[in-house]
Amino acid sequence: MKWGIFSGALWGLDTSILALALVFVPFLDASESSLSSALLHDVTAALVLLVYMGLRGRLRDSLAAVKTRSGRAVMLGALLGGPFGMTGYLIAINHIGPGFTAIISTFYPAVGTVLAFVFLKERMSPKQIIALLVALGAIVMIGYSSTQTVTEGNPVLGVIAALACVFGWGSEAVILAWGMRDDAVDNETALHIRETTSALVYVIVVAPIAGVVGFTLRAIPTVGTGVIAIAAIAGTASYLFYYKAIDTVGASRGMALNISYSAWAVIFAFLLQGTVPSVLQIVCCVVILVGTVLAATPNWKELRSQFT
Repeated sequence: MKWGIFSGALWGLDTSILALALVFVPFLDASESSLSSALLHDVTAALVLLVYMGLRGRLRDSLAAVKTRSGRAVMLGALLGGPFGMTGYLIAINHIGPGFTAIISTFYPAVGTVLAFVFLKERMSPKQIIALLVALGAIVMIGYSSTQTVTEGNPVLGVIAALACVFGWGSEAVILAWGMRDDAVDNETALHIRETTSALVYVIVVAPIAGVVGFTLRAIPTVGTGVIAIAAIAGTASYLFYYKAIDTVGASRGMALNISYSAWAVIFAFLLQGTVPSVLQIVCCVVILVGTVLAATPNWKELRSQFT
């Protein structure tokens, strides 16, 4: 339980820091900023994990895990959750705006829960599903209340891209849960494989096709990239906790806890940027935090023991 809550809190911190990075030159008002920042973020995370696993003497474990069927499954999950899901997310932002993209993309736990039910035989009780739906409803309200920009893109393409993101992120968690059933692939090696795979695909495939290599290279020696690196460190810690949660409580409950980042992002936006939330957003944050915890707890009477 606690790992999932930590993952949500740290991803909310990552989101808030990343938003700060994008107000620096050259990211400010640049069309390449979204994809370039995602590239820099994942490459930094991969390097942090390389150092982390190296210091722990576990690089051989990652190399051994890649050779297994479970390790290759994690690589597939990395492609679905990283370049596929994130690229869909960024395309959707460009065509339907960040608010509506956030509303649609947040439903990835619902898709993941269905996939986990079908392929992993995971079960959530009716009350847990209701709690999850209530939390998702509150997230929609937060997204809708912050949606003020009108974009001139292709709305059909934007919705399709957002749905691709939902499928990518939801299926990633299920594939990871299956892969981590193998003793050769624990949550740390799985994350190392995931971030390395994602970073390599961004560098070798996505960035050249999108034409952001030059922009990214020019952006590296700037303050904005330094801030992105800080965000990536928070994001790496978030993923470590997220994968630990998936490994210990399952894909459905791990995802339910992770989406609490929507509430944490509002909290950190207030602390770091001075963005004062509305009364509606405050109420929604409370509903999200409570709803996600209840959705991840099979026996609500034993909830107190989860935090001790």
